[in-house]
Amino acid sequence: MRLQNKVALITGAGSGIGRESALLFAREGA
Repeated sequence: MRLQNKVALITGAGSGIGRESALLFAREGA
């Protein structure tokens, strides 16, 4: 995924798939 310089709004990022999505997006530069 190309997420550098993008904004991602993730709800429910405290646990489960939301948390994993937030971590993935952060690693990708979002």
